[in-house]
Parts: sequence; structure tokens; C-alpha cells
Amino acid sequence: MGPQQPARAQDRAGSFGAVADDYDRWRPGPSAAAVDWLLPPGAHRVLDLGAGTGALSRMLVGRVDEVVSVEPDPRMREVLSRRVPEATVLEGRGERLPVADASVDAILVSSAWHWMAVEPTIAEAARALRAGGVLGVVWSGPDWADDWFNGLRQVAERNASYGGLLSVLVNQVVDEDSRTLILPTGAPFTRPEHIVIGSELHLSADQLVGMVGTLSSIILLDEAQRREVLDDTRRLLGEAAGLVGDATAQLPFTADCWRSSTTNR
Repeated sequence: MGPQQPARAQDRAGSFGAVADDYDRWRPGPSAAAVDWLLPPGAHRVLDLGAGTGALSRMLVGRVDEVVSVEPDPRMREVLSRRVPEATVLEGRGERLPVADASVDAILVSSAWHWMAVEPTIAEAARALRAGGVLGVVWSGPDWADDWFNGLRQVAERNASYGGLLSVLVNQVVDEDSRTLILPTGAPFTRPEHIVIGSELHLSADQLVGMVGTLSSIILLDEAQRREVLDDTRRLLGEAAGLVGDATAQLPFTADCWRSSTTNR
């Protein structure tokens, strides 16, 4: 597979709706421990911003009285409405929240903050949150820097036939700055608290291949290139990790969590 030009962030951010059902099926949400850490005590009405197909919204149901799920993509919202009927599903985005002033106890963002325009989203969050309300941001997913995934990369590096897949594996390891809640100067929020929560999931080759297929860099490939990368992923999992059939591996996941409360109300 030949080299690809980097996709624009705007294209990548809007790509997930094209695979909304797969995204819902294969993308695990944040761990329960991460959600519990983000939620403020006594929260009643919580807004899930950039809700996607509802992985976080599902976890909020039963924890709070009212879940408001805000998502800009109509294809994602259709799946979200079907999968989380208990939530109030609304069209919107960070810089235009469809809720009244001081009307929610928390605004939570799961693996979507990096797609948002920070300053207008912070201003909208300050408007929509009640006094002392919490803005919580989490990036969750496989720990791509762990030895398990490093082993896959090393096998791919030794075999030129995995060239296209190798770039995918390398690009998943991100620097810490890209997973940091940085507030604009003067924003009416406390200094963000931070914690990293680890967890483990048992996943099969089917589940891992499905998850790789929901990465924006893969969605934006043409169909032949996308199929090649996914076939190579399955082949590599069998060769390097013995993942064939129903076999599963215990894989490390992390939740990089940030929270900040409103001030000066």
C-alpha cells in the first residue's frame, strides 16, 4: 500500500458517521472507574458532549437522573437514539450547546475533546454549567505504548509486507500534550485535576480488527486500502499473538481523565 497524505482534522473528525454501526459495536467506552471519577457528587443532569453512538451516555444512565447527549453527526445520533433511548439526544457541538444557561451539573467529553474548538467550547461550558459544575474530559482506549502492542510493531518492522499497517500502529502512540485539558487564560474554571486510570479487556482478533477499522485514519482510506490494512491486522494478530478464532488476549487500556469546576459564579 502506498503512502497516504495526512487527512485534514476536519475530515477525520467527520469520518466516524460513515461507520456509525461499527463504531458502536467495536469501540469500548471509558471504564466505570473513570466515569465515577469524572462525575461530581450529587450530579442530576449531565451533558455528554460529542456523544458519538453513546458509549459514555450508556454508562451515565442509572448514575444520574437525566442524560443529555449532544452530537453533531446525524448518522451517529441515529445510532445513539436507538442504543440509549433513556437519553435526551440533541444536535449540537462544543461551540453551540443546545441547553439553557446554568442548566447542567456536569459536561463530560469522551475521546472527542481534541476535535473541538477549545476557546468557544470552554465559553459555552461556562455558560451551561451550574455553579460549581464540572467539565470532565477523558481519552480512553488501548495503551498503544504497552509492551503487548510494541511486540506487534516489532514483528511488523521485520516484515515489509506489513508496511501499511506499521504506520497505523506507530501513529496510535501519541504525546501527552495531545491528551491534556488546557484552559484559556481567564477561563472561569479551577485548575484541572488529572488522573490516569488503567484497566484490562479480553479481546479477540475480530474485536481488535473491528476496533482498528473505526480509526479515522483507516475510515478515510479507499475501500481496497482499508481492506488491506484490516486483513494485515488479522494476519499480524495471528502471527505475533496467536489470536485466531475465539482466542482472546488480555489487553491494557487507559483512561486519561481531567476535570475542572466552574468558579466566580
